[in-house]
Amino acid sequence: MFTALDNHIQLSTELLMFDVLLILTILTIWLLRKRQIRCIHETGGAMLYGLILGLILKYTDRQWNKKALDVHGCESLNHTTPSLAANITLDNDRHKHVGEQMAFAPEVFFNVFLPPIIFQGAYSLNQRRLFQNSGSVLTFAFLGTIISCAVIGATMYGFVKLSVLLGQTRDGDFHLTDCLFFGALISATDPVSVLAIFTELRVDSNLYILLFGESVLNDAVAIVLTYAISTYSQSGGHHTFSVSAFFFSIGHFIAVFIGSLSIGLSFSIITALLTKFTRLSEFPLLETGLFFLLSWSAFLSAEACGLTGIVAVLFCGIAQARYTFHNLSTEAKTRTKQLFEFLNFLGENFIFCYMGLALFTFQNHNFKGIFLSGAFLSIFLARACNIYPLTYLLNIGRKEKIPANVQHMMMFSGLRGAVAFALAVRDTCTVARRTILSTTLMLVFFTVWVLGGATSPMLAWLDIRVGVDPDEDKGGQASDQVKSAENNTGEDGTPAHAASAPEGQTQASRTPGVWHKLDKNYLRPALTHSGPPLTSTLPVWCEPLGRLLTSPHAYENRERLNDTEADCSSVKLDTAGEDKGAPEGDAETVTEPAHQDDLLEGDLGLGHCADPNWKE
Repeated sequence: MFTALDNHIQLSTELLMFDVLLILTILTIWLLRKRQIRCIHETGGAMLYGLILGLILKYTDRQWNKKALDVHGCESLNHTTPSLAANITLDNDRHKHVGEQMAFAPEVFFNVFLPPIIFQGAYSLNQRRLFQNSGSVLTFAFLGTIISCAVIGATMYGFVKLSVLLGQTRDGDFHLTDCLFFGALISATDPVSVLAIFTELRVDSNLYILLFGESVLNDAVAIVLTYAISTYSQSGGHHTFSVSAFFFSIGHFIAVFIGSLSIGLSFSIITALLTKFTRLSEFPLLETGLFFLLSWSAFLSAEACGLTGIVAVLFCGIAQARYTFHNLSTEAKTRTKQLFEFLNFLGENFIFCYMGLALFTFQNHNFKGIFLSGAFLSIFLARACNIYPLTYLLNIGRKEKIPANVQHMMMFSGLRGAVAFALAVRDTCTVARRTILSTTLMLVFFTVWVLGGATSPMLAWLDIRVGVDPDEDKGGQASDQVKSAENNTGEDGTPAHAASAPEGQTQASRTPGVWHKLDKNYLRPALTHSGPPLTSTLPVWCEPLGRLLTSPHAYENRERLNDTEADCSSVKLDTAGEDKGAPEGDAETVTEPAHQDDLLEGDLGLGHCADPNWKE
């Protein structure tokens, strides 16, 4: 019998193996960074170690191979007594292959490893540059992901039909919905190795934020798309096109996205208000714990409601960085940033190790040559149909065009990673889904090793600018205008260059955007200690609510109403000599110039930010 003690020893051995893999990965990362080797990224090293361990487990356990043959030969026992069949099963479990047992439930990836990865991506976004390029980022993340899904789905459906004609696939194993499902999950980009090299080399800031913003947001879109396609299949559209199922799935897509977004924002508002009106800043450990648990609650609540927690935790992370972060004590700011950075690092490397291991230890791989070839072709075709046409349309309205070399780099940087694998591994019940998992693994290996390793040569070949100071980046021209504005302001605080703006400028370039007004006059004063008192911005009949939500610090700093906050990605977390729990603006040193968030205004669609022009 396989006792509880045996099971405990088995589980401890499996965890020890993963622990050793992560230790080797960390040492390899140190060596790569010390020697400045960029041909392989840390995630590629993690997968390599997983592959080696999987290979060892697969071909060294001779006893398991022998027992497996014995069990497969017991089909004649189908009509024996149930008790005999149960005894045989239990006896086989004792000799079960270690690699076969080293399999985590798919929900572990979704509920434990993915939330910190997605949250860290949102929490560390440079929001100033994100809003500068928000229209372009949203276009690539939403419309681009839908185009990618459709192109990959249609291409793969053609290859499936070819596979059926050649006898490699049985007719009926794959449906159009399976191909679209594959298109949705493989559209989730994860250019982690590319972005790491971009950070190290300090590439053009606009290229970085376009790729980073797209990868963070399109994960959420891809996940909701997979939900919508699954809903379509379950609503009667599995074999033939159904109008009712189609519109139902579209409604489901919109409802899930909006519902998940609302839950994420709700938890960020709750966290902001709690950290604003309590004295948790006196206890940084409790403050950090509450911040972490409420952020994770956004994910779990959305999942419990039948929505998608990835969307919830994504927008929760963006809002937490925008508002709650500024209510935290200096020590809690440091802890939250380091905590999520560590969880993201550990989670990503664990998943990539597991992917390497799964290539040899997953017992039901289904590799089909034609399907795999079509997948390689379709991801490049879909990426091209995504980047080039959308960039052409965006450049019509952008004042600062996206140049051809940046477009080629974006095309090249469409790596796949943790999200695609986590979506593929959730369901392996059918031949189609097992084929999708096996193909996804091969695509992840190829894009991380080949495309990720070729990033540095490609940057040089495309003549992409490196060593760029974000504050002096010509692409961030508005930042220079703000610096100039700080030295050229009128007595009333109005920037001199804004006051002398030409008459021919558009309304968007002469006045703050609606979002900026809402954020500056209502959201930030309500959720943080900064901004004008709500009693001076809300209507008279809302004065009681204004007094309730306005921080005492807002009255103390009434004369200083210009925005001076930066998002958490641009804050130097140096705790030396700073007072814990001090109000925003007193306890942190920012790396960006004052008035930086004024850049959130302007034409949010197309990447150019107008000059601020307002008076207090």
